[in-house]
Amino acid sequence: MAEVELHEKDGCVLLPVRAQPRSSRSRLCGEYSGSLKIALRAAPVDDAANRECCVLLGKVFGVAASRLSVIAGRSSRNKIVRIEGVSAEDVARILEEELSGS
Repeated sequence: MAEVELHEKDGCVLLPVRAQPRSSRSRLCGEYSGSLKIALRAAPVDDAANRECCVLLGKVFGVAASRLSVIAGRSSRNKIVRIEGVSAEDVARILEEELSGS
C-alpha cells in the first residue's frame, strides 16, 4: 500500500485528507494519491463534514477533536488537517494499524 504523505510543522502533524461526504457511515477508507481517504456521514453543509472529520480523526489518533482543525480545503474534498499532540511517527503507526485491519 502507498503511504500517506505526513508533514510536521511547529510541533503539529499536517495530514492530507480526501473526504467523501454523505456516506452510509464514517470511517477510514485507505490511501488515495498520498492522502488519507475518509468517508463521512455528514453532508458538506454548514461545516458539518469538517467537524465530523475532526471528530473521527480525533477518535482514531486518541486526541480531543478540539486539537484538530481543517487548515486548508474547508469547502473542498481535498483537505489538510492539523493535529496537535501527536508526532508524525505516531500518526503513521496508527494509520498502518487501522488500515491494515480494515
